[in-house]
Amino acid sequence: MQNVIPFLIQHGYTVLFLWVLAETLGLPLPSVPLLITMGALAGAGELNLFLCIGVAVCAALLSDSIWYTAGRKRGSKVLSFICRIALEPDSCVRRTENIFVRYGARSLLLTKFFPGLSAVSTPLAGIIRMPVSRFLFYDVPGTLLWVSAYTLAGYLFSKELDRALEYAGGMGRTLFKLLAGGLIAYILWKYYLRRRFLRNIVTARISPDDLKQKLDAGEDILIIDGRHALDFEADPYVIPGALRMPLEQAEGHPALSIDRETVVYCT
Repeated sequence: MQNVIPFLIQHGYTVLFLWVLAETLGLPLPSVPLLITMGALAGAGELNLFLCIGVAVCAALLSDSIWYTAGRKRGSKVLSFICRIALEPDSCVRRTENIFVRYGARSLLLTKFFPGLSAVSTPLAGIIRMPVSRFLFYDVPGTLLWVSAYTLAGYLFSKELDRALEYAGGMGRTLFKLLAGGLIAYILWKYYLRRRFLRNIVTARISPDDLKQKLDAGEDILIIDGRHALDFEADPYVIPGALRMPLEQAEGHPALSIDRETVVYCT
């Protein structure tokens, strides 16, 4: 632990750029503690505050540009990819879509403050063909606000954080092991929840070929297209006869029956 601060003083800008880039690309590496630490080092005169903010903003904007371009070129396939790599599949996508419907491009001002939403909001902006100028108009200040909030917090409370770092340094490897162990435990728990979620889906899944055979045989099957409105806008095709409705409204619908097989599909 004693070697971390000198290392950050010497290589902090590079570490900050790579760390923020990794998190905004979707890896489970929280940047907030690093932003606060870099701000504290700037408050202590070891680093340049504006350079810290600029480096972090450039890293985040680079990642956002990659996701936006991917969403614009690959469409809803990008969201499928995110659900495969995310520790919380689907839920982060659904929440972000709901926020976009409610607030539009303005949501980009705040999504980075909510873990899991940032990596979804930027490709979603590309998927719905948000103009580049409008995307940057909200994404740039949103990124600057996110980086500045935590970096300035570290800068303003640098004396208190300096004492905390001295105490942490006294704990040495014990604190490092606790922090590393906590991060590993968090990732493993989320991974377990993800695997359980995917197992439940697999056990209740029907293949497109099997569904077609049932329909060709004349079986009475209710098909629900549960895609979000933004997903449908990006890929406006439906299975013939499917009933389009948000999953939140499916319960209690008169077409549902325990005696009738129901198939739901989404993104």
